[in-house]
Amino acid sequence: MNAQLPVGAPASGSLAVSETPTRDHDAENFPTASLLLARPLRAQVMAFYRFVRVADDIGDSPDLAPEEKLRRLDAMERGLDDPATTVPEAAAMHRAQVGVEEARLMLSAFRQDAVKRRYADWAELEDYCRRSADPVGRMLLRLHGDGANAPANAAADALCTALQVLNHLQDLVPDRDSLDRIYLPASWMALAGGEQGFFDPANAARRREVLDAALDRVEEQLDRASALPRLLRSRRLAIQSAMTILCARRLLARLRRADPVAGRVALTKADFARALAGAATLGPRDAPIVASRVSRAGSSFARGMAALRGERRRALWAVYAFCRAVDDIADGAMPEAEKRRFLADWRRKLAAPDCALSRELAWARRAYGVPLAECEAMIAGMETDSADRLRLETEADLDLYCRRVAGSVGAMSVRIFGAPEAESFGLALGHTFQLTNILRDVDEDALRERVYIPRDLLAAAGIPDGPARDITGHPNFPAICARLGERARGGFAAAERDIRAYDPRALLPAAVMMWGYRRLLDRLLARGWERRGERPRLSTGEKLRMAWMALGLGRAA
Repeated sequence: MNAQLPVGAPASGSLAVSETPTRDHDAENFPTASLLLARPLRAQVMAFYRFVRVADDIGDSPDLAPEEKLRRLDAMERGLDDPATTVPEAAAMHRAQVGVEEARLMLSAFRQDAVKRRYADWAELEDYCRRSADPVGRMLLRLHGDGANAPANAAADALCTALQVLNHLQDLVPDRDSLDRIYLPASWMALAGGEQGFFDPANAARRREVLDAALDRVEEQLDRASALPRLLRSRRLAIQSAMTILCARRLLARLRRADPVAGRVALTKADFARALAGAATLGPRDAPIVASRVSRAGSSFARGMAALRGERRRALWAVYAFCRAVDDIADGAMPEAEKRRFLADWRRKLAAPDCALSRELAWARRAYGVPLAECEAMIAGMETDSADRLRLETEADLDLYCRRVAGSVGAMSVRIFGAPEAESFGLALGHTFQLTNILRDVDEDALRERVYIPRDLLAAAGIPDGPARDITGHPNFPAICARLGERARGGFAAAERDIRAYDPRALLPAAVMMWGYRRLLDRLLARGWERRGERPRLSTGEKLRMAWMALGLGRAA
């Protein structure tokens, strides 16, 4: 039985909202049925594309009532069930023998678009992407003989989800203005003052924090997708997937630099040309992707890493990038429940690497005997940082926190340096580094409702618990910081003594970082904690000296 057309459908039998679609395959953000695909397959892909384009236009129409949208989408699905359908887009799919089940899954997402205008959390958004975008990748893989290739399908899913979220972030304003629909979860916008606050032109700084946290999630998906081109049988599809990933990374970078609420952020022809040029080599492999992330971070830690060469530097980059990734989750402008979920994802990645960064970390662990327990300790420390309101009860809790977030780095690093016998040195130095960080950042942390000075020390000084800024502003608070500062000074003195017991060439990166951190602490001690003001930083000359030392051309004195 032929599908019945709902009231208001075009007389031709098409269910399209208008004779002209909102866009064609050449106007999409990312390549669809490009000339890179073999001609017979392009015809199949175009049949699939035209069907889902019409369905998507129905779901996105500002002129149709939700009930009418659902009627038309139901009719399109009946067309998928009937090879003799009069719905031309469905009939073309039957003739091309392509994508019926994938299209059916996408229709479920378009039905959701007809009635759902807001998303509660990231999991809801991912579920939508699983149905609205991931089937496209799976259809392409199946056409090219990789339908049963599980790693390729997982990578393609990650790519399609990343592309969909990028589109949603790019179109935040038009989606809200024309459809009263926002895909960025409401719980995330709440951190920028709710929906109204998020879109307030005067609230750009807080909106930027939320957008960056969302873009971090997109980058993680692109890191999962990075292996896709080298997993595929078809060279043509491999090149197209590489080009798509490179385009996505370029749009991601543009969205990090520009505000999509203030104006349209889009790729240029030059972006597409550069992506096409890079696609010939199937895009960067895991190690260069991680190196790029380390370079972008611009951390002073990188000056110590510069003392290493070759595989040891690559391994330390992997450890640093891992630590930075989980730290960005803990510090990100997202709800606490989301942070804990993403950190749990990282625990799974340690057991089953699924992205460029987790694969590089797994390689570093194998190559240099980095204990899994130290990676898990770092994640546990970040779970502490994920709390909306962080307080530590005792000095023992502070020591445990420092052991997890910094001692773990020291224990991992000395193995990569080639001095595993220096583990106790690495643990102690990491503790001293973290204590310095805590003292340097007391006011910045207070803005996040984080107080790392334990409650037992606060209580002994007569400082009651309360809002973080009241604690750090209490007249007795500076004296506690001064005592902890002296403890950190003693830690550096011990480290400068103990490092002599080990191979100085192996521990040169530690010596470089120790030199820089010691100067930050000296500035804190000289300034005191009564008038804290701007956090101390290393001068350009000091950074150059660290670079000189990393080359083995200067002494840490």
